[in-house]
Amino acid sequence: MSLAEKLKDKKVLVTGVTGFVGEALLHRIIGELPGTTVAAIIRPKGSLTGADRMAQLLRKDIFKPFYGEGTEYADAEALSAARIHVIDGDLADVPELPKDLDIVVHCAGDVSFDPPIHEAFTTNVLGTKSLLERIVETGQPVHYVHISTAYTAGRRRGAIPEAPVDHFVDWRTEAEAGMAMKSRIEEQSRSAPMLAKFRKEAEKLHRRAGHLTAAADTERRRTEWVAKRLVETGTERARSLGWTDCYTFTKALGERVVEEFSGKLPTSIVRPAIIESAVQSPHPGWIEGFKMAEPLILAYGRGELPEFPASPDSVIEIIPVDHVVGAICAVMATEPELSKPEYYHIGSGARNPLTFEQLYAGVRAYFSKHPFDLGERGAVRLPVWKFPGGDSVETMLRYGERAHKIADKIITTIPRGERTRKYARELDVQKRRLDFLRRYMDLYSEYAQAELQFIDDNVLALHNALEGDDKEKFACDTAVVDWQYYLQELHCPSVTESMRRLDVVRKKRNKALAESAGVLKKVEPSEAKVVAAFDMDGTLLSSNVIETYLWMRLPELDGPQRANEIGAMLRKLPKLIAAERKDRGTFLRTIYRRYAGADLEELNQIVDEILAEHVLERLSGAAVRRIREHRAAGHKTILITGAVRPLTRPLEPLFDEIVAAELAVDDRGRCTGFLSGPPLVGESRAAWLKHHARQTNIDLSKSYAYADSHSDLPMLSVVGNPVAVSPDVSLFRAARAARWQIVDWKTSSTPSRLELPGVNAR
Repeated sequence: MSLAEKLKDKKVLVTGVTGFVGEALLHRIIGELPGTTVAAIIRPKGSLTGADRMAQLLRKDIFKPFYGEGTEYADAEALSAARIHVIDGDLADVPELPKDLDIVVHCAGDVSFDPPIHEAFTTNVLGTKSLLERIVETGQPVHYVHISTAYTAGRRRGAIPEAPVDHFVDWRTEAEAGMAMKSRIEEQSRSAPMLAKFRKEAEKLHRRAGHLTAAADTERRRTEWVAKRLVETGTERARSLGWTDCYTFTKALGERVVEEFSGKLPTSIVRPAIIESAVQSPHPGWIEGFKMAEPLILAYGRGELPEFPASPDSVIEIIPVDHVVGAICAVMATEPELSKPEYYHIGSGARNPLTFEQLYAGVRAYFSKHPFDLGERGAVRLPVWKFPGGDSVETMLRYGERAHKIADKIITTIPRGERTRKYARELDVQKRRLDFLRRYMDLYSEYAQAELQFIDDNVLALHNALEGDDKEKFACDTAVVDWQYYLQELHCPSVTESMRRLDVVRKKRNKALAESAGVLKKVEPSEAKVVAAFDMDGTLLSSNVIETYLWMRLPELDGPQRANEIGAMLRKLPKLIAAERKDRGTFLRTIYRRYAGADLEELNQIVDEILAEHVLERLSGAAVRRIREHRAAGHKTILITGAVRPLTRPLEPLFDEIVAAELAVDDRGRCTGFLSGPPLVGESRAAWLKHHARQTNIDLSKSYAYADSHSDLPMLSVVGNPVAVSPDVSLFRAARAARWQIVDWKTSSTPSRLELPGVNAR
């Protein structure tokens, strides 16, 4: 009797139907089991109901042959109405189930290798328990088919039988402890020592930008630490008890839950190995999302995986998804006894092993014929694996991490410039590669070095019992797979297709961004006002506060006084640099205290008569053009600077408004050494812009801001069009992460940075 006949008029509940295996199973039931109906528990997502998500699923290409012209069903909705019963719900709160179920296939679960420990227990253990309780409530002898993993065997070696995993762990105790970890680690993260640690790390990076920026980063660090600790706790608890990771640990405990219920329900436990793309169905090479091997294959193809911690002759247990689905369908048609679960390993290593050396050879052969194109750099140079062993790979990785840490510390302290940003960009690429390698080495080294052989006699018996063309429709004998053909002609082309499409889209987007850079839209009279806010030092002109102070101060001093002033500044320079890195407002006040006794009108005269030409020579031509473009577009141009007001006088024709540091004077017009108000630095610039926007009907979402320093991150963040101009390393990295425009406005090379204008003019 065929499987279609055995399963005719059966109603099958499937969980996880929107996942990889669940979707393939639904496709097989609809296509090959015409007398079988499906009930599906689907979690609502946002505004989408479970029925909405099922409709989206059925509109995928693999389901289109089942409806439309020339088929029994007119459209996806008609197919769903006839064959599928959607139940809104999820494993966290399993709804009441229909009373007419015959079979339940539990595919849903947390399939991440490194989930937070409480989430893994919620889904893989407690969710399974809740589902089983709901099935028992129906009062029907439902055949329960539990989809687990072959790696519930943990860190054992040798032959693994199709039988219960032998361990002593109590799932109830572990579930209670695992669920409590969330609150425990949250509480620990909020302790004074931990908060101080996060705050100091954030302030070290963001103190120049302001306290609120540092506070936001402090909370980000805290939440990331909590998430990381929840993952680490799950991994370490799993390994302390003999499993590879939290995923296999909780799946093994989930099996214990299932075994307890097997006295009430006829039960089958299906344990697939590493599920990858299809050989035949839904179509050759079909896969959705990245599974276990895909990130590694793609990284190798991009030249970013120099080695792998596996023995070349170790076996990797890959299984095509259609073989998994074929076995599940065959298991659905069995009739297990109560209190005696049947176990099924779906793997390939027992009779058709694929070694890591063979996997490497197949993947390398594919990319040698079909390399990724890196544009100007040409085809990727593929790494040559020598399989030196896990310890050697770990040593190489640690050396790379230490070297990067030293280089990164250096790059953040050397003077900024185009070459510095180039080095920073290269270091960031290297950091992403190192982080990728660390993550996947930690995740996969256990699997790569495992020496397991999953006995699959029960699955082979299922395959051999199939009659007629069912042996092809529901094939589950992996001995027939030609691994080199599978890798080079099916799997690698499928997993790289989306990446190649993404590369094309990325190139087009980058080209469009390059072509549109600098194009400003003219503001129509009916639209809200738009501003373009500019920083001065380092953005519009090559200067800094100490340098401009000397420009202003030295012309009014005689020879000995000039020498004393320059000497004093040189002696204070290390402290001034340290102060500037800690708090720019305090740094500016320290510099401006040295104006004490200067005549403000005389400072203005010095700027007008001596410094104006020098300042204008320092202006970037690109900056001037951009300012004029904004004015031509109807934008209000604003200069926001921490420089003193007199120094901005040469720039007045370019701007509609200038906000600068105001030197306080006494009743004789002499500078007191203080400012008439706090200097606009860091977050205060963002606050000023917001206040100004509210008062004058400015639309910040359409406005622009230009700055060069990480301290200006808050100002750049409040506008819709931020531009990092010749940025320092910290701002450069923030701009790249946020996908902001980055420009390099070069200034004239004529003036020397050592030139002190006008010192001989008086």
